[in-house]
Amino acid sequence: MAQSRQHSRMPRNLLIGFLVLLILYSLAGFLLLPWWLEKLVPDQLEQRMGWQADVGEISSNPFALSVEALNLSAQDSDNEKVVGLDRLYINLNFFELIRGVVGFEAIELDEPFIRLDLLEDYSVNFARDFQAANAGEGGKPAEPEKGQTPPSLYFKQFTVNGGELLFRDFTQPEMVEFRIIPLDLTLSDLATWQRDDRNSDYHLQAALGSQTIEWQGNLSVTPLYSSGNLAISGVDHKTLGHFLAPYLPYDLRGGKVTVRSDYELQSGDILSFSTSNGRFSVEDLAVAPDKQSEQPRLTTASIVIDDIGFDLNTREARVGPISLEQPDIALARNKAGEIDWVAALAAFNKGSGKKEPGAEAPEPAAAARPFRWSLESINVSGGRVLWQDQQPGSPAELTLEQLSLSMGDISSEMENPMSYQLQAALASGGKLSLNGQLTPRPFTLEAAIAGSGILLAVFEPYLQESANIAVADGTLGLDGNLNLDSQQEPLTGTFNGTAEVSGLNLQLPGSNERLISWQTLRLAPIEYNVHPARLEIGTVTLAQPAINLVRNTDSVHNVEQIILSSGAVDASAQPKQETGEDARFIFRIGQLMIEKGALDYTDRTLDPAFTTSLDQLNGTVTGLSNISPQQGKVSVKGRVGGSASVEFDGTIGTLGTEETSDLKLTMKDLSLPVLSPYFGRYLGYAVDSGKLALDLDYEITGSRIKASNRVVMDRLGLGQAIASQQAVNAPVKLGLALLRNSSGVIEMNLPISGDMASPDFSVGQVVMRAFVNLLAKAATSPFSVLGSIAELAGLSGEELGQMSFEPGKTRLVQGEAEKLAALAEALLDRPDLLLNIRGGVSPSVDGLALLRDELAANQNGKLSEQNWEEARKAYLAGERPLAPEVLNNLASARGASVQEILRDTHNVPASQLFMLDPSRNAEVSDDGNVIVEFTLDAR
Repeated sequence: MAQSRQHSRMPRNLLIGFLVLLILYSLAGFLLLPWWLEKLVPDQLEQRMGWQADVGEISSNPFALSVEALNLSAQDSDNEKVVGLDRLYINLNFFELIRGVVGFEAIELDEPFIRLDLLEDYSVNFARDFQAANAGEGGKPAEPEKGQTPPSLYFKQFTVNGGELLFRDFTQPEMVEFRIIPLDLTLSDLATWQRDDRNSDYHLQAALGSQTIEWQGNLSVTPLYSSGNLAISGVDHKTLGHFLAPYLPYDLRGGKVTVRSDYELQSGDILSFSTSNGRFSVEDLAVAPDKQSEQPRLTTASIVIDDIGFDLNTREARVGPISLEQPDIALARNKAGEIDWVAALAAFNKGSGKKEPGAEAPEPAAAARPFRWSLESINVSGGRVLWQDQQPGSPAELTLEQLSLSMGDISSEMENPMSYQLQAALASGGKLSLNGQLTPRPFTLEAAIAGSGILLAVFEPYLQESANIAVADGTLGLDGNLNLDSQQEPLTGTFNGTAEVSGLNLQLPGSNERLISWQTLRLAPIEYNVHPARLEIGTVTLAQPAINLVRNTDSVHNVEQIILSSGAVDASAQPKQETGEDARFIFRIGQLMIEKGALDYTDRTLDPAFTTSLDQLNGTVTGLSNISPQQGKVSVKGRVGGSASVEFDGTIGTLGTEETSDLKLTMKDLSLPVLSPYFGRYLGYAVDSGKLALDLDYEITGSRIKASNRVVMDRLGLGQAIASQQAVNAPVKLGLALLRNSSGVIEMNLPISGDMASPDFSVGQVVMRAFVNLLAKAATSPFSVLGSIAELAGLSGEELGQMSFEPGKTRLVQGEAEKLAALAEALLDRPDLLLNIRGGVSPSVDGLALLRDELAANQNGKLSEQNWEEARKAYLAGERPLAPEVLNNLASARGASVQEILRDTHNVPASQLFMLDPSRNAEVSDDGNVIVEFTLDAR
């Protein structure tokens, strides 16, 4: 009976025990566990992290195996909030616990807050606080126990709702903070052990203002595997600028970046990582070279890179097309020659190039497989490049607009050629295009180049670096093929094509006067070889070239002002010149064709200024070269002064050598009054009429010149006298009359020679000086010149200017009649010449002769020697004079005799003969004859 009662109490006792345990479990779960956790969490956070934590409320449900914590907050040692949350909910999985797995049915975090600080040493605040709180002996954190294995964990659902991450960066001079809110994360079905049947799924969303991150995919911890896609959108320039500041030398001023890609990560025997379907885009990019720049100098509407892929195992990257829309870049070079972008990069590298003590660059693995990459294409549209240069004396500015570029087949295989096409327009005018292919290694370039309407004025500042010139107008066009090859040193290459400069107008800076101009200059074909340097041009066609040559009042020609004065140059700074035949530049021009050329010349040193023109120039120059043997030919015809004809022809030796060039210039019918200013300066008279003809033969060997200048002036008529300090001091009209023949023509040859390399040598001045000297000689030694012109055999000019008479007679000495004939011939040939005849007597010689004749007549011809000697002595002593009229009559008779012979015998017009007052003190020749002298004059 008792045993029966015991059996009947067993269930009750078990029930009571179960209820007691249940009550205890409930009390422990509902009351004790929350109380314990409320103490444990702050203590652990202080112990492990050194944080002061507060928990608003913790509740648990032992039957649901769940814990909920509300209003958790923790402050670090600086009393700043470091973590916090509104609600934490944890729900364990009972059945997973039975299997020995810590399984979480759900973990939920509502409105969590995390403050993550990146410290100056690039550590984070969490690691700093953990190390500080867990430091063992020596200040180092305690080592974990060996042999520990991570527990098996399972997360069925992990959720973060409305989280906030405050990121603060202390690595830069000024602290910057970023607040990422909201931060949402969903993670499901994640286990820490290997499962072959399934993976975990995750989804992360975060925002930093309008900047968003979305990351989703699946995940396996053991083995480590993950695949999915990542998208970062709208990252603005301030965020990028902050994180790129240690690596970017430039200042970001604008732009938004969006990146997206699929990826796959797997860890096994080797780490495998790859990406695919990637896309990178930038909108409204704006960059400045430095923070001091007022405006961005690089902008783009958009940059898009599609189809980006990367494989870590195969060490290969693939990039699809890259598109740049409306890129706009400005480059500036200062007076020191520094380009702003390059200078900023150099300054950045200098400031950030310090190596940490003991830090050594890692050596590349010897057997590492080379990294390969490929780029499908690059496409640029609507581009603009602005070049601003302060280094020339005058600032230069060039702008390329409507820039488009396309390149394809680009890869790490540098030996493969890549194609390209480039088109652009200059803002100043003109278009340029290049297309072909490029091989980076070894470098080769094939380019078809075409340009049209390129305005040359924009290149004026660079032209003025080597010449004092201003480009008022002119355009350049070219079309050809360029090939460069550096497979062997030095670089070799060729250019074949044509070029044309149209509408060129060059002036001196600050002047509106045209200096050099032409309608077109066409070079076709052009063949240029880079090494050895050689230029060959088939035909150079120069249409309507015009030169305005002006000699200014300071005697300096305007073309001389083109050449810049050379300053002192440090010889050590000069590039080393190549020597030998390879260093010589070779050029050849097959033919130069001149069409309707013109040259205007003005000499402002004269008053009035001299002006003339040489126009209607047409002709050819063939065979120009600086390599022997080469003989060119020149044949050019034109017009001078609007009416005179001019021809220029001859042969041209090899340029730059000592070979001889023979050139001839012939000019006819130039109106001499055009030259009146020069005649006024050097002769003292204007020119009223006449024509000029020239026949010039020039022999030029190196810089030496030997020339024959045949000058013919027809019917030169002088005008009014002009005061000039440079005029020759001689009777000019007499000189011209001596040079002028009976037809009114002056013909002379003025040979010259000299060294054209001498700064004091000028062909024009030498010719003019020779003419003036000849004229002065003619005026001061007229009979000498007359004798040479008359070509009198056996007679000198001095002999032609005087006649010898027998003493006391009007009879010429034997042989003097021939001189009168020659003199008459010269007078007849020069009707403007006037002969002045001055009869003369010598009182001593003629007086004695007349006295002797008188005594002999009185004594019937029987004059004794004694009587004559007495009479002679008395005459010489003045004791026995002759009749006063005797000597006068003899002197006049002699002059009249000469006049009569010239007029009656040789038909010299009386208008050319003039009698002068007789001389009573004539000279006596060595043989005792009396000399009567003539003088010449001109009408």
